[in-house]
Amino acid sequence: MSRWVVVSALAPLPPRAEKGESREHALCRMMDHWGAEIEKVLPDRPDLIVLPEACDRFEEHGVEERLAYYRHRGGRMLEFFAALARKHGCHIAYSAARGLPDGTWRNSTQLLDRQGRVAGIYDKNFLVREEATEYGIVCGRDSPAMECDFGRVSCAICFDLNYDEILERTRRNAPDLILFSSMYHGGLMQAYWAYRCRAYFIGSVGQGLPCTVVNPVGETVAQSTNYFHRVTARINLDFCVAHLDYNWQRLEAMKKAYGRGVLVSDPGLLGSVLVSSETEGRSAPEMAREFGVELLDDYFARIVEQRRRDMA
Repeated sequence: MSRWVVVSALAPLPPRAEKGESREHALCRMMDHWGAEIEKVLPDRPDLIVLPEACDRFEEHGVEERLAYYRHRGGRMLEFFAALARKHGCHIAYSAARGLPDGTWRNSTQLLDRQGRVAGIYDKNFLVREEATEYGIVCGRDSPAMECDFGRVSCAICFDLNYDEILERTRRNAPDLILFSSMYHGGLMQAYWAYRCRAYFIGSVGQGLPCTVVNPVGETVAQSTNYFHRVTARINLDFCVAHLDYNWQRLEAMKKAYGRGVLVSDPGLLGSVLVSSETEGRSAPEMAREFGVELLDDYFARIVEQRRRDMA
């Protein structure tokens, strides 16, 4: 039934620290920087804006100066982004170092809803060594699912993308979207996470690397360029994924019946396709059931069960 959502991922080059400036001046400049950058995607009226890992830090700061800046900042950047979310009626995934009352730190993505409220917090599970040894950051221990008015989301940050443990926890969340804030692109891992979780993958990646929108069969459907460090895409969350085995004629019958009302997207070489409903009154899973199209996870589960019986 065409659950359209407009997503933006942006990772502009950060402002540089100015010699001798006060922490308050630096913080105000950071707010001005992000206010101006977010303004650039607002004409598309995004439902969700995803920011990169450590989005409000200055690269030139050493350990002590960075921690002092973070302590001065406190929750003011969160309040700044919350005000933007309220003003423009969008969700914002704000990724940054987060101080806790006990004096420890987390590398977190805080998801703000359209009213500027924190809808959920994800703490990076797999840290690079220096985060723990130099900055006192403590690793996260779970991967919560977060409910938005357009669907369910899960998050990952940077190095998390390399670890099957968190991938499997994310898969069990059954998200519609995976929000990835990072300084590391991940390459083929982006497509693998999208396909493994049957979810859209929204990557906001710093260091001048591409921001991406990847669909549930691993296709990059939109990405930023060397000229524009931002990307916006309109995606349809009314979808399901099916294997082609035993489904060829059923998919053809579905397409014949619904015409432009159903989109079957084939990435090639994978043997799986993305089925999206672009009609009112009928969802993609409902169309699949109507024509007996076996979904990918059901197909794989059937093969596993068949193998178990054969080995018994």
